[in-house]
Amino acid sequence: MSVLKDIRVLDISRVLAGPNATQILADFGAEVWKIEALWGDEARTWGKSSFAMINRGKKSIAVNLAEPRGQDIIRALAKKADVAVENYKVDNLKRFGIDLKSLMTLNERLIAVSVTGFGQTGPNRDGLGYDMVLQAMTGLMSLTGDPDRPPARVGVAIYDIMLGLNAAIGILAALYERTSSGKGQHIDVSLFDVGMSSLLGVGTAYLNEGRVAMRQGSLHPTHVPVQPYQASDGLILVAVGTDEQFARLCSAIGRESFSTDPRFQTNAARMTNRVILEELLSEVLGTKTRQEWLDVFMAERVPAGPIYNVGEALEHPHSKARNVVWTFDDDGKPLHVLANPLQHMSRTPPKPTSGAPRLGADTLSVLMSQVGLTEEEINILARDNVIGVAQTEGVPAEASHGSGR
Repeated sequence: MSVLKDIRVLDISRVLAGPNATQILADFGAEVWKIEALWGDEARTWGKSSFAMINRGKKSIAVNLAEPRGQDIIRALAKKADVAVENYKVDNLKRFGIDLKSLMTLNERLIAVSVTGFGQTGPNRDGLGYDMVLQAMTGLMSLTGDPDRPPARVGVAIYDIMLGLNAAIGILAALYERTSSGKGQHIDVSLFDVGMSSLLGVGTAYLNEGRVAMRQGSLHPTHVPVQPYQASDGLILVAVGTDEQFARLCSAIGRESFSTDPRFQTNAARMTNRVILEELLSEVLGTKTRQEWLDVFMAERVPAGPIYNVGEALEHPHSKARNVVWTFDDDGKPLHVLANPLQHMSRTPPKPTSGAPRLGADTLSVLMSQVGLTEEEINILARDNVIGVAQTEGVPAEASHGSGR
């Protein structure tokens, strides 16, 4: 069952944050009309697999938004849509008369989502929204990296990802509310807001105690031992959060005396004597391989895990068991993407439907079925560079669950 099979999404977003939100809806069966410029979404230059990761199962419609007839197409689709998503600069679409507030006057049931860097209000509303810039401005970079090195960004576009998740949650909540009110609403969500909410405990520690957290590398600010250690053949992360877990760690490594040593008996004592404890544990943990320690820690219920690179993580047997990769046929070749993590829902899981569409692959079919244009009218629009039509309409590729890799 495709739980959102009756939902139609007008997706006027591009690159990452907006498309990530609509991708979640597409995985649950929504029909997503991906509006692209005649030259395509900038994300197409990232390569097929990256583009497919956030645009699989969508329908591509190439439209020139600067052309009045192109704007009429957007208005016509907005009348049929349940959801509209855009991530242009604040008020940028207003000059074309297709800003979300204008579209909402055409369809009172429309749930309209504005994705920006800083939101629709505030002194920074016109600022450019780049994930790394927002990591810097919201304090996240000040917490990331080693204390004797400059601040570092998180290794992925974490705010773009989080914004997509939050936008999808907001859309689903608005769709639920609409079942009783019959009305849509506007959702203003920004990288800034998402970034500030991500500060969690370090944010509230400042608000309530005036304490400004600083980066500590892989050390935990309030618990010891929580950090990487070097086994004989690789790094392993130990994450002990309680005194009981510390006693189990000491038993597992054959150093029971550590847990009764007054210097290490409580977490407060271990915080004070962190450097001494780190030296003692490093000496012991360097005597066995990573896997040998992991086997012991699992048996003794000690929180720990290997520090893998991306390839090691994806090739791990647990990744295969959890089916973290979905595979599509792309012109006779397999194309792999990361699976939707909600795929293990018992009755209505998200499912892959097809790979990413070719640019303009669905312009003809959607404009005929939804806008009522004839093939002749479409040919005229294509001739005048109002729309782009792929040479052949895209046929959804067969998708499989899992790659068997």
